[in-house]
Amino acid sequence: MRRELLIPNTRRRLRRGFTFVELMVVITIIVILISMAIPIYQKSITRAKESVLKTNLTTLRQVIDNYSYDKEKAPQTLQDLVTDGYLRAVPVDPMTGQADWQIVMEDASQSVNQSQPGIFDVKSTSEKTGTDGKPYSTY
Repeated sequence: MRRELLIPNTRRRLRRGFTFVELMVVITIIVILISMAIPIYQKSITRAKESVLKTNLTTLRQVIDNYSYDKEKAPQTLQDLVTDGYLRAVPVDPMTGQADWQIVMEDASQSVNQSQPGIFDVKSTSEKTGTDGKPYSTY
């Protein structure tokens, strides 16, 4: 009778941990889930950057227009917008990580002040293509 009591306890002690196969199955499932989540995460980061790019471009274009109407001439540089208080700082292009915007100068014949044509538009300097298939430089 005493022997019967010891056998079940010994079996219980041996079964307390996980086997190597069980651990490998769990690790494999975790790796599969992570490999599915990483592309989704990267795509959401790209979409967020695109949204910031569109917002920054809209803000810059609106501020350039406001500056042009107020001063009756277009700004010569983006730094003029900061100097005159229209912006706190030139926004960063999220695709390049720098404030290196491509500046489109206005045509002298169509400018507000024909003697001093200034900035008409800004675009991203990134050569990458967005999730919608358009290059960022055309936003």
